[in-house]
Amino acid sequence: MNPPIRRLALLMFISFALLVAAATYQQLIAGPDYRDDPRNLRVAAARLGRERGTIITRDGAVVAESIQDPDDPTVFRRSYPYGKLYAHVVGYDSLLFGTTGLEASRSEDLTSERDATISGVLSALFGDDLRPKGLRLTIDNNLQQIAAAALGEQRGAVIAIDPATGAILALVSTPSFDPNTLIGPGAASAGQALDDDAATPLLNRATSQSYPPGSVFKIITLAAALQNGVANPATIFDDPTALDLPGSTAVIRNFSRNRCTAGESVSLEDAFIRSCNTIFAQLGIDVGPDALIGQAEDFGFNQDIPFELQTLASAVPPANTFEFNDAALAQTAIGQRDVQATPLQMLMAVAAIANGGEIMVPYVVEEVFTAEADVVSRTEPRVWLEAVGRPTADTVAALMERVVTSGTGRRAAVPNIRIAGKTGTAEVPGSSPHAWFLGFGPVAPNPGENQIAIVVLVESGGDIGESATGGALAAPIAQQVLAAFFGIPE
Repeated sequence: MNPPIRRLALLMFISFALLVAAATYQQLIAGPDYRDDPRNLRVAAARLGRERGTIITRDGAVVAESIQDPDDPTVFRRSYPYGKLYAHVVGYDSLLFGTTGLEASRSEDLTSERDATISGVLSALFGDDLRPKGLRLTIDNNLQQIAAAALGEQRGAVIAIDPATGAILALVSTPSFDPNTLIGPGAASAGQALDDDAATPLLNRATSQSYPPGSVFKIITLAAALQNGVANPATIFDDPTALDLPGSTAVIRNFSRNRCTAGESVSLEDAFIRSCNTIFAQLGIDVGPDALIGQAEDFGFNQDIPFELQTLASAVPPANTFEFNDAALAQTAIGQRDVQATPLQMLMAVAAIANGGEIMVPYVVEEVFTAEADVVSRTEPRVWLEAVGRPTADTVAALMERVVTSGTGRRAAVPNIRIAGKTGTAEVPGSSPHAWFLGFGPVAPNPGENQIAIVVLVESGGDIGESATGGALAAPIAQQVLAAFFGIPE
């Protein structure tokens, strides 16, 4: 074969190889994206004709359902009876905007197999039930409504959990949106309006937005000190009006701008009850970076929380960041500087204290059931992390109970129920502080007694503004949810 023919043959071979590679890429790699793209008219037509399963709360409230078009029985329209109340949990199924929330993560269960695909035809021939399955959530509709009403129009989140199982009992993020507006006529303009809204109503602040935790992080600093034998509740610290940070001109002061107590010294117990920054900043230095950051990571920081809704990992700097930098370590120990936490992450932390040190995998779907209401699967509780030992958890819980009985969390108290809590007022440069409260109850429950852990976050002082504190703003919101859980009338 002469050289020109050989070169031509090689060129043709390379061309055919490129064609095969391109066809393979389009079919096997890019193909599924084209198929699932909501702009694909064939997908739109198929989805219009496929019924989706019902989603109900643990107490039977219908929060998502498919409604048959009265003019065309082959067409179904998704409906969300509670509008914005469950938007960040259930999400939406929209021809124009796709799926989010449980509509996305549980789409396989919720979607009917009544279609013209080969699998659908074969399933029909073998007599399989092609109707979609439904979901029963762990969320209590009454608690959800009370949490939403207590938070009101303030930006923030309320999230509650059964610490013994990981079942989410309430999850509210505000501002929210009505997913019904993203379906049918007017969906395009409604979606654009939501995208343009500076208040970011599409954002799930409970799971996908992080904030400086401020003083609620002190439960982690306290746990690190107890776990590593650095201090105990009776340990005595000097009580300065301000703590000079080593190697820095900066100082740390208490919220009151005074000493923690009236004397020259203070116990760690009293410092925790009064949420004294000076003492906990010094405690962080005493604990050291390896123990403090390691403890935070034992509670779930710097890793993804296994949850079927979209989450954002909470963050603390690596321990080696603090080499020769005790000033940064002190600020980290009080939940400031570079610490960032989602409400879900702080819920994992307080749930660990309530549950003797174990963090359970959080979940929001209790059961999957058929169209005949037969349960086909049920979520089983699983341990995610061992955050601390039980002695440490019990000690932290006892001090948190004193925060509610005689400290900064008194407005979270529920009559005749032992409630533990911790307040936080996180400073934000150029903005009002974020108000936090986390807590649980009852402390030391009797066998078989139900327990709840809760986190409340109100962004930038909510309705109060600069004067907002976790005790004044977030604790009363938590109190309403806790009282409803225990059946205590207002």
